[in-house]
Amino acid sequence: MEESARGRIATRLPSPADPAAVLGGGLKRLFIRLPLHIVLIGLAIIWSIPTIALLVSSFRTPQDIASNGWWNAFRLPLNFTTANYENVLQQHGMGRAFINSLIISVPATLLVILIAALAAYAFSWMRFPGRNALFLVMVGMLVVPLQMTLIPVLRLYVRLTPNVDMPILGGNLFGVSSFAGIWLAHTAYGLPLAVYLLRNFFGSLPKDLIESAYLDGASDLGVFFRIVLPLSVPALGALAIFQFLWVWNDLLVALTLLGDPRLYPMTVNITTLVSSFGSNYQVLTAAAFVSMVVPLIIFFALQRYFVQGLLAGAVKG
Repeated sequence: MEESARGRIATRLPSPADPAAVLGGGLKRLFIRLPLHIVLIGLAIIWSIPTIALLVSSFRTPQDIASNGWWNAFRLPLNFTTANYENVLQQHGMGRAFINSLIISVPATLLVILIAALAAYAFSWMRFPGRNALFLVMVGMLVVPLQMTLIPVLRLYVRLTPNVDMPILGGNLFGVSSFAGIWLAHTAYGLPLAVYLLRNFFGSLPKDLIESAYLDGASDLGVFFRIVLPLSVPALGALAIFQFLWVWNDLLVALTLLGDPRLYPMTVNITTLVSSFGSNYQVLTAAAFVSMVVPLIIFFALQRYFVQGLLAGAVKG
């Protein structure tokens, strides 16, 4: 009796997979995907060559840079130096410019995320007259060239801003030569895209979940902070990457709105390192790589949210 029961149980259990068949299937999938992997690895290497060349050149002497290509740096005897970085950070004021870039980029990114998240929540889940028309106007701001707005914004700052001395913020409170002034400018320029991305993501959240929170007596702010924001971390992370990189690499807005050279970010200082005759090239490579460090850290820290944020609202269930 026990043997027959064991036999029936054994017939019901799935037979173990053949190791040879599993190995053959894995090898078959590997050979099918091998060309794609080779192409992707090759593209990644080609895409990385300028960055590698920049990094290697930043550790070379001016004589070596002028005499041969960067790939010759790996020939024996090796002749690498950190003098370029010391020259950039100490003599050319790049250390202060690095701090200025952080002071400009971090608040401008946080302000955009906060304001855009509140506006996107209102456009997604709150009912008020003219909601769709106002959203279309906001999206329409994406097609306005930034260069067309610089002169009106600059004149507005000069006309309406009192000359209040604020040493911490740099110059007057919200005007030219002011950190606070450029925060407002970058926030205004970044809001249209930020609201558009977050509104699409917020609109794709489960409607039943939001309505259940309202039925339980939650307020709009309670739903926003306790439900919407925790579920929207991928979109917020992608937006943080976009906004931070845009502000960090900005040259035109900073050069227009910051009249005090002591407040210049790295992008403005880098443009002054190389003369019209192309001298001090080795200093430029070191300064450029210093300016790349923080964006790379931000991207790799938030990269798992990047693709999810790019697809925000693409599929709505």
